[in-house]
Formats: sequence, structure tokens, C-alpha cells
Amino acid sequence: MFDRYEAGEQAVLVHIYFSDEQSKEDLQELQMLVSSAGVNAVDIVTGSRQNPAPKYFVGSGKAEEIANAVRANNADVVIFNHSLSPSQERNLEQLCKCRVLDRTSLILDIFAQRARAHEGKLQVELAQLKHISTRLVRGWTHLERQKGGIGLRGPGETQLETDRRLLRERIKSILKRLQKVQKQREQGRRSRDRAELPTISLVGYTNAGKSTLFNTITASEVYAADQLFATLDPTLRKIQLQDVGAAILADTVGFIRHLPHDLVAAFKATLQETQSADLLLHVVDYSDERFRENTDQVNAVLNEIEASDVPQLLICNKIDRLEGMQPRIDRDDEGRPIRVWLSAQQGVGIDLLLNALTECLSEKMVHHRLRVPPALARIKGALYSLNCIAHEAYSDNGDWLVDIRMPAKDWHRLVKHFDADLNSIIED
Repeated sequence: MFDRYEAGEQAVLVHIYFSDEQSKEDLQELQMLVSSAGVNAVDIVTGSRQNPAPKYFVGSGKAEEIANAVRANNADVVIFNHSLSPSQERNLEQLCKCRVLDRTSLILDIFAQRARAHEGKLQVELAQLKHISTRLVRGWTHLERQKGGIGLRGPGETQLETDRRLLRERIKSILKRLQKVQKQREQGRRSRDRAELPTISLVGYTNAGKSTLFNTITASEVYAADQLFATLDPTLRKIQLQDVGAAILADTVGFIRHLPHDLVAAFKATLQETQSADLLLHVVDYSDERFRENTDQVNAVLNEIEASDVPQLLICNKIDRLEGMQPRIDRDDEGRPIRVWLSAQQGVGIDLLLNALTECLSEKMVHHRLRVPPALARIKGALYSLNCIAHEAYSDNGDWLVDIRMPAKDWHRLVKHFDADLNSIIED
């Protein structure tokens, strides 16, 4: 039985190059993740393999090299840029005499640091418990046997079995509480649906600039920083768009390649804000040379959470870092906005974004000029109650001439309520 070492500030990073992996980019991302976790990388060990080794993930020679790097730098933790099995983590810890983390554990640790809201903390704890449950045997092998003798006989469970049972009970408790939070979120979504408020959800790769854009549009003070997973808890704000009216803008957690499956499942309640949105603003850091792969990764996660069918508007952010790039709107063959080039940090191109949002959401609006005769004056009250009147006047014969603008759902509901009366008084 070896002593378990607590994770510290000094880390040895390990990245293995595989033939089917974008190694350079993944290594850069590992360094950013480690920096976001507040850990200092004192050495980087790299190598090449065709396939992971069963015992150490790396070969025995490379494992000795990692252990020597730990001793030479007096490191507290070894962080792999890959997913390790519980047995591989245990074998490496015995060899290196320090804590060993894989990519999933590192991301979970960052999430645990950043969670502020009650729901976010529950979701992170759930993901951590599910991850830990397969790794309890590490460092607890001395508790696998039941003790015998007078005063030492227990309830028939080993300590390891007891820990597993307590974990299962805690997971059940968290799932119940998350179900309650999910119901509260669904009630909020239903109330927004009843109010006919369109929802716009910011999505994108982590550190693409979503929170900065959110703050610029809404004049909020959501925490934004040049680090991975600066935002964890979803934030919603109401904004006003010309010719559309009020809309809800939601800032969500960023995505990353190889996002742990437990995290995707745990954050399902949060990601439902994305699923139920009327429009996704897919924010992309175009100053990052990996923007194409990052965009593909976000689309893959959107597909996994069943949000790939939600309309998207691509936001090409950080153009202030690109030489000669000016803000603009790119359109498709039918003239609809598909891309907006801007800098959220500098506030450049925000007016173009708001115009594009108005165009995208106004497709769900109807515009009509009505001539309402005195005999149908009962329609006036319904139109006033919907606050949809843009202009009104009266003709010489007493007809009410009114220009209206409202969500298409409201219009169809009115047509159904008044039968064919509304269609008969449309002038345009």
C-alpha cells in the first residue's frame, strides 16, 4: 500500500502522439487547461505510439522517464492529455509516487473550481461522483478485506463496498435535486413561450468570447476571462431588438473536444436552454488557427444534445487580431444573414449583429395593414392587448386603418379566434 499524495501546484504534463490525432493542437490545449486550473507545468513529456499500452498507457521506458521527471522537478502531480483507465492511473501512481490525473479529471477539477450557482455545483458533483465511482479501488486496496475478531466484525461489507454504496446513495440524491431544478427551468421556459419571447442561445468552443459578447450586448458583468471554461453557470438576460421587441439572450458553458460524456449528461438541464432556443449564435474565435476543428467539435456536441436542427448564425469573433479584417455580414443566396464578423472585446460590429438578429427573428413575425370596418370593432381590443400596433389612422368612411407587427404564432391564434374575419380585412 502506497501513500496517496495530494495534488499540488507543480505538474508534469504527458502527451503522446498518435497517428490519428491532431497532436500539436491538443498539446496546446492541455497547457491552456492546466493554466486554467491554476497549476504550474514544470515539464512536458512527449512520445509516440501506435496504440496505448495496457499497463501504463505508455511503454515501460516512457513511464520511467515520467517518474524521473517527477523526481527531478519535485512535481506534485502528473497530468495526461488522454483518458486513462483506473488500473493505468493506479500503476502510474505506484511508479511515480504522486497523484496522476487524466484529461477528464482535469476538466472536472476546473468545473469544480468555477461552479458558483447551486445547479452548477450539483451538476459538477454528479459528474465527479460518476467518474470517481470506477476509481475507488485506487489506494484503497487495504480496505478490500473484511476484518475479523472480537469487536472488529462489521455488517458484512468491506470498506470499499460501503464507500460504493454511499456514492450510489449520494448520486441518487443529487439526481432527485437536479430533477427539481430541471422542472423549475422548464416552468421558466414555458412562461417565456407564453409571453412569446424568442430565445437566443450563445454556443461555441470554450474561450471563444461568448461571455464578452454577452456582456457587450446586454451591458452585464458576467465573469469573462482569457481562459478555458471561464463561464460555467448559465445566465439569461432580456434584450430589446428593433422591430422584434423583447428577446432572451442566454450565455452557456463552452464546449471542448473530447468533452467527458458524464459532463454532457450532467449538464443536460443547462444545455436544454440551447435545445429550446429559437436561434443559436455560434461564436468562433477566428484568430485561433484551429477554428475549423473547434467549429466541428461544437457541431458534434450540438448533435449529441439533439440541438443540431436549431437555426444558427455564425459569429466570427476577435477580428481585431486579424490584419485588415473589417466587420461585415455575410449572406446566403436568398439574402439571409449567415455570418457576422465582429470583435466583442472592442465592441466593433455589434450594430451589425443586432441588425442580423432582427432579420433572423423577424422571419417569425408577420406584418399586415388592416382595414377594420366599424362592424368588426371587437378586433381592436385584441390588437391593442397584443401591443402590436405600429401605426393607425381612420378613413373618411370610419374604417380603422392599422399597421400591425406580431409573432406569427399570435397572428394564427387571432385568425383562428376570429374565424375568417381577419383574412378578409387584410389590405397588403
